[in-house]
Amino acid sequence: MAILSRTMIAFLVFVLVVLVGGILLQIFLSKRESRWPGLVLPLLAFLWSLLGPLNIMDTGSVSQNVLLVLVTLLAGNIPTLILLAIYWAVREKRRVKDQIDKMKIDEL
Repeated sequence: MAILSRTMIAFLVFVLVVLVGGILLQIFLSKRESRWPGLVLPLLAFLWSLLGPLNIMDTGSVSQNVLLVLVTLLAGNIPTLILLAIYWAVREKRRVKDQIDKMKIDEL
């Protein structure tokens, strides 16, 4: 029992480190001069989410199958939406900073 709980704690710590690392990597890539590096992780997350519907089992009803595929796609794209939100927030900060710098240059 103690081994299982230690393993579970180690696994949860590993998952937390990977999640935090992914978010920090997204922030770092979004701060780059070019906008394309910041879109790499959301693109990879989107492509990964497209694999989800391939694992769906046939329920026998077409309407249930379609609904199941849509729900799987929506749930699978939650990380994509989070990464895009981080990207837009960081790029907006950068845009505002660039405008302020441009105004300062114009005042001189």
